Amino acid sequence: MRLRTRSSVAASWLALAVMLTVFSAPTVAQRTAKPPLHGKHWMAITGKPLAATAGAAIFQKGGNAVDAACAMIAATSTMWDTLSWGGETQALIYNPKTKKVIGINALGVAPTGATPDFFKEKKLEYPPAYGPLAAVTPGTPGGLLVMLAEFGTMSLMDVLGPAIQMADGYAIEQQVTDTIEAQKARIKQWPYSKTLFLTHLGEKREAPQAGEIFKQADLAATLRKLVEAEQQAIKAGKSRKDAIMAAYDRFYKGDIAQELVRGTQEQGGLITAQDLANWTVHVEEPVMTTYKGIEVYKLTSWVQGPAMLQALNILENTDVKAMGYNSARYLHAIYQAMSLAFADRDFYYGDPYVAPEEPIKGLLSKDYAKARFQQINWDRNDPTIKPGDPYPFEGKTNPFEDLLSKWTTKKSQAEGSGPTPAQDVRTFEEGFYAGTTSVEAADEQGWVVSVTPSGGWVPAVIAGRTGVGLSQRMQAFVLDPAECPFNVVRPGQRPRSTLTPGLAMKDGKPYLAFAVQGGDSQDQNLLQFFLNMVEFGMTVQEAVEAPNMNSFQMRSSFDQHDSQPGRMLLAEAMPPWVRKDLQRMGYTLTYERLTSGPINAIFFDWKHGSMWGGSSNHGEDYGIGW
Repeated sequence: MRLRTRSSVAASWLALAVMLTVFSAPTVAQRTAKPPLHGKHWMAITGKPLAATAGAAIFQKGGNAVDAACAMIAATSTMWDTLSWGGETQALIYNPKTKKVIGINALGVAPTGATPDFFKEKKLEYPPAYGPLAAVTPGTPGGLLVMLAEFGTMSLMDVLGPAIQMADGYAIEQQVTDTIEAQKARIKQWPYSKTLFLTHLGEKREAPQAGEIFKQADLAATLRKLVEAEQQAIKAGKSRKDAIMAAYDRFYKGDIAQELVRGTQEQGGLITAQDLANWTVHVEEPVMTTYKGIEVYKLTSWVQGPAMLQALNILENTDVKAMGYNSARYLHAIYQAMSLAFADRDFYYGDPYVAPEEPIKGLLSKDYAKARFQQINWDRNDPTIKPGDPYPFEGKTNPFEDLLSKWTTKKSQAEGSGPTPAQDVRTFEEGFYAGTTSVEAADEQGWVVSVTPSGGWVPAVIAGRTGVGLSQRMQAFVLDPAECPFNVVRPGQRPRSTLTPGLAMKDGKPYLAFAVQGGDSQDQNLLQFFLNMVEFGMTVQEAVEAPNMNSFQMRSSFDQHDSQPGRMLLAEAMPPWVRKDLQRMGYTLTYERLTSGPINAIFFDWKHGSMWGGSSNHGEDYGIGW
């Protein structure tokens, strides 16, 4: 018989302790992989340390949370984490002067010529995931400039300062360089991308090395042109706001726009000068629901955010805390609520600025949630969950009853399957978790900003000599109204996106700002993070690191828009008795070591007059507080 050593016994006890921690909610403070951030004056958190430093630098110069958030968006866009300047952005902003939450909609639109017939003639089932035909119009520059002009305090010259320094040359990180190397075959298809990214062309490794000074001369020139437009307007006597909007006009209507259009069309893209000039940023009212007296805000149906609100409405009809944190019954309840909410997302969500009008009032009705809750099978997973009918809950008749009756789950090929002959796509998981970053900022004056900027990730098509990487968000559209009549591609329409910042209010004051990257997993992880704090009493750092479950039953927003009903991702530390119960319920289980998702969040501690920052240990996210 083999004797167990003292170290092996200790290891066994440690493993048991980990499992018990996963199974039950913490009743005392648990040690976390990262320490929580504490701040009195401000908090800046985002996807990379360098970008968080950019936000901190703006705060130290006297900027507010909007100024700092804009600097972090600019920095992350410049360092390709995982986005660039031609992507899309959006934000939830709490304005302490009006005591209201505001939404920023800076998602690009499908360009001229982007129709279902155009893509069908190319033998495509959906718009492509890569290349010039994957691009909607750039939204991030406009979103940043409008946010700064309307709600910031600093000049564009100050806010873009860190990004311009980075474009002149910064020490590039391993994660980005490895992505460039892995994607170099695609990058070589586009001349401006090839010149920028493959700094060692012809060598065995053609991407930059980690720590190499990565220079983006064209992008630096573009950013300086924006600052030049602002400074010239100031010299002409314009206000701070009007001067910043002069930079906006130069990007979307001036010489930058001309080169962006020329460079895009040269490589086969569709974007026209009129597409850029006609596009606009919307400052809009977000949607909201209450959960146990807490107001939870999300952007409306042009993103997936309302699905989290729907899931909260459904779960409010039961006692999730009594089920036990990450018990089989709790995970089943979360999975079923999300399946119901995301089925609605897959059929009813789309651009609210074009017809048909989304039934958002019915979708967020508490009575509709009660009706959906009654459909849950508490014994087994239902792999055939369909969208419901929210129209009666806003006093209307569903105009798409015929399409709804024929709607079925679109199952994927085997997990890990490669590209189909008709379309160059990623594996199911690569698309499902398509990355972005998140930005969280808050200050002692009461401004709070939550952002999930994205688009234009590596491998991106560089638009001529602008240095701007184009978006790949066109792939979120469908070509067939039977899949989603609200999200069919057409010129001038926004695709329904996965980008979904969150902001919560309690007793009339900010309670949480939270966001996460990761495609269709975003609102799944944010839902569980929110419940970790509200139901299970975790601190914000415990909540961002806590293991989450992920479902793949909803249709992916990327590539082939497939789904894998019944599949559930769990943390490797999940106890065997929970695994067995879930398998008996019909779930197919897969495991990873870390499953929290790279959540970033700020908790407002009104009792002590301070802020707590949380940044998950899932990725390279980082925060600084003061």
